[in-house]
Amino acid sequence: MIKEVITFKPKKVVKDLLAGLPERARQIIKMRYGLDADDGMTLEAIGQTYNITRERVRQIEDFTLKSIRKSSVMNATNDVFNELKAAMEEYGGIVHEQEFLTYLTKDEPTQNNLHFLLVLGDAFQKMREDEVFHHRWTVDPNYAKSVHKSLENLCSQLSEDDLLSEGDMIAKFLESLDEGISPERAKVHARRWLALSKNIGQSPIGEWGLTKSPNVKVRGIRDYAYLIMRKHGSPMHFTEVAKAIEATFKRKANPATCHNELIKDDRFVLVGRGMYALTEWGYSKGVVRDVIRDLIKKNGAMTKEEILSKVMKERYVKENTILVNLKNPKYFKENKQGQFTTV
Repeated sequence: MIKEVITFKPKKVVKDLLAGLPERARQIIKMRYGLDADDGMTLEAIGQTYNITRERVRQIEDFTLKSIRKSSVMNATNDVFNELKAAMEEYGGIVHEQEFLTYLTKDEPTQNNLHFLLVLGDAFQKMREDEVFHHRWTVDPNYAKSVHKSLENLCSQLSEDDLLSEGDMIAKFLESLDEGISPERAKVHARRWLALSKNIGQSPIGEWGLTKSPNVKVRGIRDYAYLIMRKHGSPMHFTEVAKAIEATFKRKANPATCHNELIKDDRFVLVGRGMYALTEWGYSKGVVRDVIRDLIKKNGAMTKEEILSKVMKERYVKENTILVNLKNPKYFKENKQGQFTTV
């Protein structure tokens, strides 16, 4: 059902606009824009239906659209186009084509009729999909450029490692605004504008980042494991990670394969028997001996108790494992004050 911001019936309006056309022209427009279906047809497919070239179909389409725009019926539908323009302005002034149509109605044939009205209306400019942005429409090309610039500014400030909550991403976007956009309006429409960019997207667990990042465009077990552990927030056994991947993403994850993938990826640190943490949490790499050496290098000579306390924060191991390493004279020695240093 059409939302209250639109009071007209798109199918009825389009039917009236097409009523005075020759039969073939009317049918070609219906097929081209999917006015009676879920999808429009290509020029090639329509040409095969009428046994004419795709170029001839394009000519008929262009001529028919011009005829409709000049018709008396078109002049009588100003209120319809004004309502549609007001809805687009309310939605942000520049809109993601499919999201805007879905906002207006969930019914696909009705969406197609609304799309056809956008094509006809002089107030609307379509900005075609390119490498950076999705198909979008605007009622203010200059304002659209400012939104584009703001999104480009945002992307330039993000790295592939960044994963932000929606609130944090919007806050970062507000810091990236072009001078042509007021922060007040941006706060209202930021979420919708983010959808315009092909370079910004959401991970499978809802966090935002660059779409080229493996944390957003997930490709394999390692990436799923990273998202699972990030959401969990603390070290996990590889068998737990595998189970969580299957439960969360409905993707088969063999525990042994998961273990092999994690141990080869720098995003993860083995912190105990089968226990993994994320490197970004501050865990250092290496075996227990390496951890002790790094701690002494960082903090200077330390007592046994101090070393046990600090290593237990880095590794999920028994105290005796730490003590065995600490007593190895090849790597560590104890001074008269009961403190340990490296050899």
